[in-house]
Amino acid sequence: MRVAGVQVGGGAPIVVQSMTNTDTADIAASVAQVAALWQAGSELVRLTVNNQAAAEAIPHIRDQLAAQGMDVPLVGDFHFNGHKLLAQVPDCASALAKYRINPGNVGRGTRRDPQFAQLIEQACEHGKPVRIGVNWGSLDEQLLTELMDENSRNPDPRDAREVMREAVLQSALRSAARAEQLGLPGDAIILSCKLSGVQDLIAVYRKLADRCDYPLHLGLTEAGMGSKGIVASTAALGVLLQQGIGDTIRISLTPEPGGDRTREVLVAQEILQTMGLRSFNPLVTACPGCGRTTSTYFQELARDIQQHVRERMPAWRQQYKGVEEMQLAVMGCVVNGPGESKHADIGISLPGTGEKPVAPVFVDGIRTVTLKGDNIAVEFQQIVEDYVKENYPAKDQA
Repeated sequence: MRVAGVQVGGGAPIVVQSMTNTDTADIAASVAQVAALWQAGSELVRLTVNNQAAAEAIPHIRDQLAAQGMDVPLVGDFHFNGHKLLAQVPDCASALAKYRINPGNVGRGTRRDPQFAQLIEQACEHGKPVRIGVNWGSLDEQLLTELMDENSRNPDPRDAREVMREAVLQSALRSAARAEQLGLPGDAIILSCKLSGVQDLIAVYRKLADRCDYPLHLGLTEAGMGSKGIVASTAALGVLLQQGIGDTIRISLTPEPGGDRTREVLVAQEILQTMGLRSFNPLVTACPGCGRTTSTYFQELARDIQQHVRERMPAWRQQYKGVEEMQLAVMGCVVNGPGESKHADIGISLPGTGEKPVAPVFVDGIRTVTLKGDNIAVEFQQIVEDYVKENYPAKDQA
């Protein structure tokens, strides 16, 4: 499946997705945040489309991004009234690269099926793929009641949590089957079943992967704030990704008030890169410190070199092929410092407490120079810059 210029599924690299938290109708704010997410490495960016003003803003957001040279695939997130908005604002329907609909809230009672059909008909008319995204916080109550009643009649009833998981699965699979009956090609459907419990998510996606061939979007919904959200998302997605489950991912972090929305992109990239599934930025290995490293100098250098490579990556990515796979090491004492430095493309072993105040640098496993004095950080950064120029082919020569 292709979503604009992005290949999803079929053995393609796992795609990083994010979502804005601006008022979509605020075109300037939405353009700025989409641009920031895109520049951070988000390959799909989702926006809330909850009213006519938001729908009418979508083509303007797309056009302003394109004017800045950013061909960003935009995903529209529809709940409750998506069938009306897509029909009323055809420019929105055509400007979006993909639609996301939630079968739990496309309509209640007798309105559900016709409103779901209207959404799918719009996708067919405009040739857009659809993510059918079930969320246990807005699960189809009619389906859940049906399965609970069926379970209660069973002589050996299952645990209520198991029934809830099955309802999430059934909602996704039945909706996908209905979408195909309505004419949406199977290769234009992506499924997701989002839950906020790690074990629930793992259990549901394992069954989902066994019961369908659609591309799957992974994400722990309402993951939380700070380290809790990062750890929970990593624990859940790491298990699934290791088993080959998942084609796109999003890390649903709650940002700090006024916090940087792009953090969710960085976490998604780091999960994929540390698992060896994709490369986005040079990785910096650094020791945690101990009684041998009472100085904070190695911590400061590790922070500074990591910041340096992230700041340089946009330019490096444009100029050089493969630089995102570079491995760096900033170590704090003689115990593991030389060894770890030799394993990296470029490594520096800083002196620990009581050690000789010199810092040997290793390039491709060979000790090349020993730094000392007050300019170690600047000199090490220059070694990194020189290594990039000398070891990674220019894009126009690759």
